[in-house]
Amino acid sequence: MPLLEARVLSKSYDSGALAVDNVSFSIARGETLGLVGESGSGKSTVARMVLGLIEPTSGSVFFDGQPVTGISDRRLRPLRRRMQVVFQDPFAALNPRMRARDIIAEPLVIHRVCPRSDLTPRVAELLRSVGLDDSALGRYPHEFSGGQRQRINIARALALRPELIVLDEPVSALDVSVGAQIVNLLRDLQREFSLTYLFISHSMPLVRYLATNVTVLCRGRVVESGPSLEICHAPREAYTRSLLAATPEIRASRD
Repeated sequence: MPLLEARVLSKSYDSGALAVDNVSFSIARGETLGLVGESGSGKSTVARMVLGLIEPTSGSVFFDGQPVTGISDRRLRPLRRRMQVVFQDPFAALNPRMRARDIIAEPLVIHRVCPRSDLTPRVAELLRSVGLDDSALGRYPHEFSGGQRQRINIARALALRPELIVLDEPVSALDVSVGAQIVNLLRDLQREFSLTYLFISHSMPLVRYLATNVTVLCRGRVVESGPSLEICHAPREAYTRSLLAATPEIRASRD
């Protein structure tokens, strides 16, 4: 059984615009699916449906065999502990009035999974897991660099020990060298915490580096899907070839 399965998802809006049209995919435990396409291709809409943030017009999402779509918030709440998200803009995703300590502790407090006396040691441990030290605990988002902010977002996503993390363009707002560091961190964390990723990107070379399998979206529809190496080395569709040609190779260590 796949950990995550999307079945013929479609989403249309009141204007009649169709954002996503019959999108299906599945992700096995411990694997990474790269969902790739240009801006406006429907990638983020798919992510929101997967997380239960918006309902599809038709189709279904299943997490570990349990429905995500069409259920009450009460039934969805325990599933949300097991699914987390890292957004594209690391600064916009952080409350500028909260210290890093409180930002990372917030999901632990909301879900009541950690005694208050244990919060600071737990947050410090999460910071270390993403390459930051205890000096970050009392600092505000504006005191960090872009890459450090994204590390804080990742630490917050890890706080509830999820099984799935949706990564919505997590390095597109960072410069290339910092983005490469974050990608390597994500790969290391996947091994350490046995994570499954839905990795959303417009960059085929980046997806080739991180993903096990690839699904290519164009105007809300799947145009190509399959193993990452196969799709990236011998794409069948002209659209996929144009995505490969549009972005440079990522230079990230495989050590």
